[in-house]
Amino acid sequence: MPKEGELAYLANTGDIGRQHSLEKPFSDPQCGLNLASIGYVMSLLPPAPARILDLGCGGGWTSIFLAKHGYRVTGQDIAPDMIELARENAARHGLDDRLDFVCGDFEQIGDQGQFDAAIFFDSLHHAEDEALAIRAAWAALKPGGLLITHEPGEGHATHPDSIEAMRLYGVTERDMPPHLIIARGREAGFTQYRVLPLPQYLHHLFYEDNRYLRQRLSQRYWRRVGRILRLIFRPDLRRGAIVVLTK
Repeated sequence: MPKEGELAYLANTGDIGRQHSLEKPFSDPQCGLNLASIGYVMSLLPPAPARILDLGCGGGWTSIFLAKHGYRVTGQDIAPDMIELARENAARHGLDDRLDFVCGDFEQIGDQGQFDAAIFFDSLHHAEDEALAIRAAWAALKPGGLLITHEPGEGHATHPDSIEAMRLYGVTERDMPPHLIIARGREAGFTQYRVLPLPQYLHHLFYEDNRYLRQRLSQRYWRRVGRILRLIFRPDLRRGAIVVLTK
């Protein structure tokens, strides 16, 4: 069963997986983009010391970054060994007295109306039932609270890396595009939403060495201009994105 895969993930990845989780985001090949992503998410949050619920926190790196910025953070994960690792990680950073980690299923959160914001950072696509998870996050938020998701879009579940992860570890890997998150959010009771581009797309559009952009009469140049305009005025609700929902 997929939840059994999530529960056993850290044990199944061995010492290498444990060290990778402990050292994230710096152990990840996409470290730079992950740092940009958590920075973008942080910029969307209410000011510290707001209370933040970090859902599916894994080894705790996102919770630690938020706590270092002054937020009061509760990190939640389904796997007991991940929660133990997150607590160890917080102690390494001298934050064990400023962070609270709890073990539980984010589809069944017990806290009601206690948080100013909740975050799914690359975790909602591991849910068996995203509607339950989003509904539980809604219930955990104060009136006017924010739910921020940072999730992959259509095509994630069929990507070779996802297929390999499901085969090796039995975990859940699902598409989690903005249109699905927004629909489930409206069902839960969220009243407003915003869709913002992931840093990886901005990196591809603006930071990679695209020498053909200097050739302003080329078709590729104008296709790129079109993509930038659509990104600003009409976000693609099928692609991975940061989604901000307001209770």
